[in-house]
Amino acid sequence: MGIDQFGETYHGLGKYPRKELMARLGSKHADKMYVDLLSGKAKHVGYIVARKWVALFHVTPWEKQDIS
Repeated sequence: MGIDQFGETYHGLGKYPRKELMARLGSKHADKMYVDLLSGKAKHVGYIVARKWVALFHVTPWEKQDIS
């Protein structure tokens, strides 16, 4: 799943989110997007595609466990 700076969501990006985002947004180029950590290192968090900054997230199903 991806969310851009305007709050637009991109679901079902699959195994290759960069390729899928470029196809959906009609772009042939994507830059990596990084965030600085407190340790001073940079972490890759998404892509900049067609002037949209898309942060990527791994979404997993949440199920309530039975407590018996």
